[in-house]
Amino acid sequence: MIMKSTPLTYSRPAAGAGRRHALKALSASLLLGTALSMGAGGAWAQESPQAAIAGHTGPDREQFLAKGAKEEGQLMIYTSAPVDDMAALAKAFEEKYGVKVRMWRAGSEKVLQRTVTEGHAGRFDVDIVETNGPELEALHREGLLQEVKSPYLADLIPEAILPHKEWISTRLNIFAAAYNTNLIKKEDVPGSYEELLDPKWKGKLGIEAEDADWFAGVVKNMGEEKGLQLFRDIVEKNGISVRKGHTLLTNLVASGEVPMALTVYNYKAEQLKNKGAPLEWFTFNPAIARPNGVAMTKKAPHPHAAALFFDFMLSDAQEILLKRDFVPTSTKVETNLNKMPIKFVDPSVILDENQKWTGLYEEIFTRQSK
Repeated sequence: MIMKSTPLTYSRPAAGAGRRHALKALSASLLLGTALSMGAGGAWAQESPQAAIAGHTGPDREQFLAKGAKEEGQLMIYTSAPVDDMAALAKAFEEKYGVKVRMWRAGSEKVLQRTVTEGHAGRFDVDIVETNGPELEALHREGLLQEVKSPYLADLIPEAILPHKEWISTRLNIFAAAYNTNLIKKEDVPGSYEELLDPKWKGKLGIEAEDADWFAGVVKNMGEEKGLQLFRDIVEKNGISVRKGHTLLTNLVASGEVPMALTVYNYKAEQLKNKGAPLEWFTFNPAIARPNGVAMTKKAPHPHAAALFFDFMLSDAQEILLKRDFVPTSTKVETNLNKMPIKFVDPSVILDENQKWTGLYEEIFTRQSK
């Protein structure tokens, strides 16, 4: 059951404010939020029932969790994943374990805001948060997440496991370039960002409006001074169309309105391509990936079900994600995509260096497109 977003008591961003602004506002209050959540007496200092359940590592772990989950009867997930994709995962979990899954879906910034607001208010309705890496990292800093000692951690690529282990990357949104095959020939596809300086790309390039984390990853890999100058030159010489939303941008490539886009998600491009759209995608080396992940909340009201779903996302769900054109992080799943050179987006770029990189992104891309 997927529930629509409902009004809450927290203050929403002003009209037009994007994900980066919500993250900035929340990250500025992390220390205060953590103090409020823990309380003056450090209420989370002792091991909680949730921690004991999540930390159960005996050979009977699955049976232990499944039995407890069946008694709890349900699981509540806050997610920003596409509705159809999350519904497929929920259905598989329900069929395997007989536990009812309820979901509240919204954009990643609203998932973060709702979780933080409820946590600070002492309202604990959510068991699992499934969303983007930077938002999950913010929840870790807020002290709202519970480490889960899943046996399936050993199956994941090393980059999927954060040092604190309070959220784990289950799938990757790989930033890819996509082009309309009716407008651009395969032999003209650029092999590097430097090739975008060629005048033949004038008026043909597009980019998503809020991909500052992608930009930071690319520029840092090139060397900051060199990378910034390169993109300034590309935009000055050939221009760039800025569109809000990766799905929208991918559809505009398929329609031909944007002949080539620099930042679409590879899975969406692959889905449209498989449906017959005149579209192909590729990556510049190394590919920049934004991790999406899963976390159990520290005060999960259905802790057995939460830990069981966490394990499910690292095991059975990985094949389901692959079949839906996502890039799973398990090495047990055969895909060339998680074997290519990949550079992960650093969540600290958004949480700690937000002003710098969003400012540069707006200066180089957004303002020049107006």
